[in-house]
Amino acid sequence: MKSTKKKLVVLTGAGISAESGIPTFRASDGLWENHAIEDVATPQGFKKNPELVLRFYNERRAKLDHVEPNEGHKILARLEKYYDIQIITQNVDNLHERAGSSNVLHLHGELTKARSSVDENLVYEIGTKAINLGDKCEKGSQLRPHIVWFHEDVPLIHDAIEIVESADIFVVVGTSLQVYPAAGLVNYVAGFVPIYIIDPKKPETATRKNMAFIEYVGSVGLAKLWDILVND
Repeated sequence: MKSTKKKLVVLTGAGISAESGIPTFRASDGLWENHAIEDVATPQGFKKNPELVLRFYNERRAKLDHVEPNEGHKILARLEKYYDIQIITQNVDNLHERAGSSNVLHLHGELTKARSSVDENLVYEIGTKAINLGDKCEKGSQLRPHIVWFHEDVPLIHDAIEIVESADIFVVVGTSLQVYPAAGLVNYVAGFVPIYIIDPKKPETATRKNMAFIEYVGSVGLAKLWDILVND
């Protein structure tokens, strides 16, 4: 039987996980955890120094054991009682799933998975375990983080576009709408669909008639959205 619930599509970014203690991907100085982005988040960086890149993501992965979903993640999970929710996230952590969200599409990959460096379809669940030099896929190739790096295609963007086009309500939480192609998803929302953008700093985006800005951090902004979508 087809669900009678409205389709609520939520695009989340680093801001929602920052409340759980996960640093945002790109700091204002262009560094990520004191590393140049080019060194740890590009195919060229992996080719140049795979040991550094593996160690960097091993550290990020290990930290997942020491952070918890925050109230923002939990509110999105609870909204499933009232809406058919699909989350599209730019985040590579697993906090949405751990909070209880059922439908999460990770545009930029997942820390808890590894994949072959010669066949992107060979993906392995590893949890918070390390990937070491010499760890190979079934084709004999070095395993790498299952992360979409800069200068790589975003293979799930077309799936994300289809999801956004089906939205009855579209919500953006904790992203500056500056990283493409994810930032362009808002352009696929139908003109009559309400859009709520939650961020303490109003992102620079073309304002539309059905767009509302909730200028708070994710957990507070989502609590206010709950009042709009559930309590009104």
